[in-house]
Amino acid sequence: MNLIIGRKPVLEALNSDEEITQVYILFGQEGGIINAIRVAAKKRGIKVNQIPAEKFRQLVKDKNAQGVAAVKSSQKYYTLQEIIQFSKNKNLKVLSSGENSGESFPLLLILDSIQDTHNVGAILRTAECSGADGIIITKHNSAPINETVVKTSAGASELVKICQVNNLANAIDELKKEGYWIVGSYLGNSKPYTEIDYKMPLALIVGNEEKGIRKLTAAKCDYLVHIPMKGKIQSLNVSVATGILLFEILRQRML
Repeated sequence: MNLIIGRKPVLEALNSDEEITQVYILFGQEGGIINAIRVAAKKRGIKVNQIPAEKFRQLVKDKNAQGVAAVKSSQKYYTLQEIIQFSKNKNLKVLSSGENSGESFPLLLILDSIQDTHNVGAILRTAECSGADGIIITKHNSAPINETVVKTSAGASELVKICQVNNLANAIDELKKEGYWIVGSYLGNSKPYTEIDYKMPLALIVGNEEKGIRKLTAAKCDYLVHIPMKGKIQSLNVSVATGILLFEILRQRML
């Protein structure tokens, strides 16, 4: 069973085009968000079941679900071309409107073999907040988009388009053909992240918690960047590093 757990993630899923089959609410749960969940489910014709504590615990397996869970179909993945076209079309609309919203250049985020579900969830949340147009993940050696990811993302997993690819090297080549510049977060021979001009169609790559992005991936990047550090520990948690990089991109584009 594929579950979405937590009040905000469930509400976000109901208000998006996510395919939800059923909603479960722990008996006795009340409040504004609970009422909003009931209303959103009713509008879509989705059944809401109120269940006792023991049955609810069995359903969510003792995870902190805030008294709400929803059953959904398997994770929806978009093709690489769908992600690319969405990104380009979205930003063309911004340019044609004359708005200076910081979103006039496409921005995709690539996760190279990130394996911790909490990190993936946190990254999805940050990506949505920073205006990323889509996420590309690797099919192998990567964390699944499961209920932990959905919960940690605070609903962002239902809002950000996700593409899963078998071969990241081929995906990067395709992005380059479509006019994207590739920037990789890399501790080797790289520049400080503030020295790059991000006002261009961009795909940012962040890598595995222990090894970072792979050497083959790094070799395909147009730019390699790092976050300078002054402490004895020479690396940040990947979700924290991703947030720093994404919001630097946003900051530059807003100027």
